[in-house]
Amino acid sequence: MEIKIAKREADKLIDICNKEKLKINKIILTHSHYDHTQKADELASKTNAAVYFHEDDYNEIKRVIKNPSITINKLRNNDEIKVGSIKIKVIHTPGHSPGAICLLFENKLITGDTLFVNAIGRTDLAGGDSIKLFESLQKLKKLKDDIEVYPGHDYGEIPFSTIGGEKKNNPYFMCNTKEQFLNLLGMF
Repeated sequence: MEIKIAKREADKLIDICNKEKLKINKIILTHSHYDHTQKADELASKTNAAVYFHEDDYNEIKRVIKNPSITINKLRNNDEIKVGSIKIKVIHTPGHSPGAICLLFENKLITGDTLFVNAIGRTDLAGGDSIKLFESLQKLKKLKDDIEVYPGHDYGEIPFSTIGGEKKNNPYFMCNTKEQFLNLLGMF
């Protein structure tokens, strides 16, 4: 599941990993918004971890990653990131931000702020684009119904869902045309 590090929590995460004998060597950012990136520089500096994010969010994330010694890895659609024996597939899902990504591994999908339980990420923030978000959702709808969905925020009645559950319950995910989607957003 996506872990966001708030103020003073970088040290807490490092302590937990040390107790569990885990090493933080990769930090994967699902998009460039501040609530997802604010402690990436500190965490990467303290752990020597490399930071990964989609190339379309480079300019925004570069403002947050100030330490020049941090290794930066720009991702593209369908790239794979290996974490131990797990291969994570990058799915570029612009709309909430230009470089928004979802991360697919095994039957789990970390959706950042692209897809929430019965909701979607906002498109009225800098870099947002409603049409691109609709197209990204169409891409996610092609995934298997049993894939578990873990959003970047727990806004729903339940913290996670499945692609099949979202097809049945998420009004935005049910839209089949751009017109339906824009109408639901109140833009049409």
